Amino acid sequence: MTGHAKAGRPNQFLRNLNSKIASIPMILTAVVIFLGGTIWTVVYSFTNSKLLPRLSFVGLDQYHRLWAAPRWVLSIENLAVYGILSMIFSLVIGFVLAALMDQKIRFENTFRTIFLYPFALSFIVTGLVWQWLLNPEFGIQSVVRSLGWTTFTFDPLYTPSIVIYGVLIAALWQGTGLVMCLMLAGLRGIDEDIWKAARVDGIPMWRTYLFIVIPMMRPVFITTLVIIASGIVKVYDLVVAQTSGGPGIASEVPAKYVYDYMFQAQNLGQGFAASTMMLVTVAIIVIPWAYLEFGGGRKRV
Repeated sequence: MTGHAKAGRPNQFLRNLNSKIASIPMILTAVVIFLGGTIWTVVYSFTNSKLLPRLSFVGLDQYHRLWAAPRWVLSIENLAVYGILSMIFSLVIGFVLAALMDQKIRFENTFRTIFLYPFALSFIVTGLVWQWLLNPEFGIQSVVRSLGWTTFTFDPLYTPSIVIYGVLIAALWQGTGLVMCLMLAGLRGIDEDIWKAARVDGIPMWRTYLFIVIPMMRPVFITTLVIIASGIVKVYDLVVAQTSGGPGIASEVPAKYVYDYMFQAQNLGQGFAASTMMLVTVAIIVIPWAYLEFGGGRKRV
């Protein structure tokens, strides 16, 4: 009987065969283009390729030159400042806005649309808008001075030491709405009985959020952090639109460094080395997330 039952079971490989066949082009595309392109980039980062790629290996020379270049080091420092502050402020502002929205306020849909609207704009448009707003001649500084505060100064895009904070302002304006929506979805998934029990027990609302709600929203926070971090690593068009990397190279970021060396300086080897370092950064972000979500972060039953 058991043998007949086993014989009657369909082969696991043949289950959903049509779906598996339909996914073959997507799998091939991912393997050939993504994985193949990644391996190709890493291999040629160890060569002295200039205008055209060539297999003339020079070992780690490109990486030594990369980390000895002040421009690359500055771009990493800018990315660190921009990334840390972007994560902190995006999460805090997004969660606060979501908590306010979760109070069943009037015109919620209207406010949600207003906050999310900047995310629908491209980074180029956002960069140009904030370039105008932060222009001292006719932007925020000019408006405030026209109101009587003649000594007011606010020109971050023209001050090398704080230019990265001007870029950060534009990034927060565009991306915080998405974080708010993700957090709001997580808050709406919290059982209403938990809120009722907290109120009955006399627990202050801030303690309910801090010690009950936020731990329950751990998957939402992890996913949001990965989305924010992936956008931080590849930030490029916002910087180009706002500052073009200036003043001087004060707002340089890794993605712009890669573009300039590959397409303007015609130094493919150096560009590939910088690209590989960005790939390593992404791996550092994605691997812990994958482990927390699918590996040791969950208890086995």
